[in-house]
Amino acid sequence: MPTTQTGVAAKQPSKIKLSREELLHAYRVMLTARRADEKILILLKQGKCFFHIGGSGHEAAQVAAAAALRPGHDWCFPYYRDMAFALQMGMTAEEMFLISLHRAEDPATGGRQPQGHFGRTDLRMPTQSSPTGTQYLQAVGVAMGAKKEGTDEVVYVSSGEGSTSEGEFFEAVNWAAREAYPAIFFVEDNRLAISVPVQHQTAGASIFEAVSGFRGLDRYDVDGSNFVEVFNVMQKAVERARKGGGPSLIRANVVRLLPHSSSDDQLKYRSKEEVERDKARDPIPKMTHFLIEEGFITDKDATVIQAEVKEAVDAAADWAESRPLPDPATVSLHVYGSAHASPPKDFVEPEHRGPKVVMVDAINHALKEEMERNPKMIIFGQDIADGKGGVFTATKGISTKFGEDRAFNSPLAEASIIGVAIGLALKGWKPVPEIQFADYIWPAFMQIRDELAMFRYRSNGTWSCPVIIRTPVGGYIHGGHYHSQCIEGIMAHIPGIRLAFPSNAADAKGLLKAAIRGDDPVIFMEHKGLYRQGYAASSEPDADYVLPFGIAAVKREGTDVTVITYGALVQRSLEAARKLEEKGTSVEVVDLRTLDPLDEDAIYSSVKKTGKVLVAHEDTLTAGFGAEIAARIAQNCFEHLDAPVRRVAALDMPVPYSPPLENAMLPNEAKILAALEELASY
Repeated sequence: MPTTQTGVAAKQPSKIKLSREELLHAYRVMLTARRADEKILILLKQGKCFFHIGGSGHEAAQVAAAAALRPGHDWCFPYYRDMAFALQMGMTAEEMFLISLHRAEDPATGGRQPQGHFGRTDLRMPTQSSPTGTQYLQAVGVAMGAKKEGTDEVVYVSSGEGSTSEGEFFEAVNWAAREAYPAIFFVEDNRLAISVPVQHQTAGASIFEAVSGFRGLDRYDVDGSNFVEVFNVMQKAVERARKGGGPSLIRANVVRLLPHSSSDDQLKYRSKEEVERDKARDPIPKMTHFLIEEGFITDKDATVIQAEVKEAVDAAADWAESRPLPDPATVSLHVYGSAHASPPKDFVEPEHRGPKVVMVDAINHALKEEMERNPKMIIFGQDIADGKGGVFTATKGISTKFGEDRAFNSPLAEASIIGVAIGLALKGWKPVPEIQFADYIWPAFMQIRDELAMFRYRSNGTWSCPVIIRTPVGGYIHGGHYHSQCIEGIMAHIPGIRLAFPSNAADAKGLLKAAIRGDDPVIFMEHKGLYRQGYAASSEPDADYVLPFGIAAVKREGTDVTVITYGALVQRSLEAARKLEEKGTSVEVVDLRTLDPLDEDAIYSSVKKTGKVLVAHEDTLTAGFGAEIAARIAQNCFEHLDAPVRRVAALDMPVPYSPPLENAMLPNEAKILAALEELASY
C-alpha cells in the first residue's frame, strides 16, 4: 500500500480511473519499452550504436506517472531511464531508435547525444542532459512560469534516488514548497546509484523520509512495480498541483533489472540472489496478471499483444536503421542563435545627448526600460528587491515600479538562481538574474556549463535559453580574494554563451539592451570598480539605443603601437597611451566591449596598421583571455608584426586585500606604460 505524507498506509483504491483501452495502451507501452531495451542491446553488440542505459523494471512507475498527465499541456523533465514515460507521453518507438542509432531525424538531439536524452517540443519535453539532478531546478523554473501565467499546467521531473543526493535537488524542493509551485518530484528508487546502495546515499535510506521537513510538500511512498498504485497516487498529486495546492514528491520503489548501463557489470557489486529477488518484482508480469485477473484481457490476448509489440519494435528498429546519419556539414549549427551572429558592418555610434550618467545608473535605467518594453522580462537574485535594490543599487526601484511578481529576491543559492532562470526561459520568459558577485557564481557552474550553454546545441536547435546573467566583477576596490575576481577567462571557454564586458556607462546600457533583446544566453560582466567612476560616466543614450555585440571601439587612434583591452583596463591604457604620446610614440587603444562575439576585424586592422601590439586584461595571465587574442593575432597577423605580442595581466594568484599587495598583483597604468615602452623600442 502507498504511504502518505503522514506516514500512515493509505487504503488501496479498488478501481482505477482508466478505461480498458487506456490500460491496454499503457500495457503496450510498458512492453514496447522493455522490448526496445532488449533490441538496443542487440544493436549495440552489432556495433550499430555505442551506449545504452535501460529502464527495465521501471516501466510500471513511468507509464503510470505519464498516464496521469496531459501530453502537450503539462511539462516534463524525464531522466535518462524514462523511456517508458516518454513513450506514454507520445514519443514513438521509431523515435527511440532514431536516438539510439544516432540518426539525423532524431527529434530530441539530431544525433548529438546518445540514448536516454529524450525531448520533443510539441510534448513540452525539453531535451534532457546527462548530469544528475540539474533538471530539478529547471522544472521549478517552468512551474514558476506556469503559476505566474495562471495556467493549470503541471510540471513532472524525475530522477533515480542517487540524484537526490545532489544539493540542487533539495534547493528545488525548497523553492517549490515555499511558493506552492505545481511540480511533481518523481523519484524512481531502485536502491542503487550505479553501484552505491541507497543506505550509503541518503539518511535513513529513504528520500521520502529525508524531505519530511519541507512544509507545503505532499509526500507519497509507493510500490513502483504496481501500476494501479502509482497511477492513483500520481493522479492525486496532479490534481492537487493543478488546483494550486503545491508540489508533491513521489518515491516509487522500483527494481533495476539491467546493469546501470551497457558499460556496467552489476555482478561485480550485486549478488545473484539480489538480482533474482528483483526479477521477482518485475512489473510486466504483474501488469499482465492484473489485466487478466480484472478481466481486461485473457492469457491468449496477452500472448498476442506481446508478439505484436515485439514485431512492431523490430520494425521500428529496421526503419530507423534505414534513415540517414547526420551530415558532417551540420556539426557547427545551433551553437548560438542568430541575434549576435552577424554584427552589422555599417554600425555608426550615435552622439548621445542625455545627461551625464554613471555606469550603475545606466544599467538600472536599461533594466527599467526593457521591463517596460517586455512584460515577460523578469529580474531576480539576492537582495535585488527594494529597499536594498541590489548591493550596488543596480536594481533600485525596479520591484517598486514593476511589482515583486516580476522583480524579487531569490534564495541565497546561485545554482537555484540560474537553474530556475533556465526553466523560465524554456517557458518563454526573459529572465535577467543577478549573481551578486562573480566570485560566487561557481555553485551555478554546472547549470551554466552543462545546461544553459548546451541547450540549443544538444536539442539540435529546437530549444533555447536566452538567460541574461548580470554579475559584478573585478578588483581595484580592496575587496580581497572573494570580491575581486574576473571570470571571463573561464567563461570564454564555453561555446554557446555570449560575453559582454563594457568599460563605460553608454556601452553598458546599449550592450545590456542588446543582450536582453537577443536570443542567446549572455554573461554580462559589470566592473564594480567602474560603477561610479567619473571617467566611466557618459552622456546617457536614449531608450532606443542598442549597441550590437561584436563591435569593438577604437578609443584612441594611433600609428605606432596597439593596445587591445576591455573593462577596467581601458582607462588605464588610455592614460598610459597619453603619457607615451608625450614621449613621441603614438598608441592606438581598442576596447573590445564584447569577448563573444569577438571583433577580430577591428583587432587585425589595428595590428596591421601599427605592427606592434599589447594585450591588456585584469584577469590572471596564464590562460587568460589575452592568450587567445595573442594566439589569433600570431596566426592571422604574423607577417605584419614588428615585435612579439606582449601581454599585461594580473599575477597568477588570488587578489589580496591590503592595497600595497593588491596594487602589486593587479595590472595598472605603470605596468601598461612599461610594456608599451618596451614594445616601442623593440
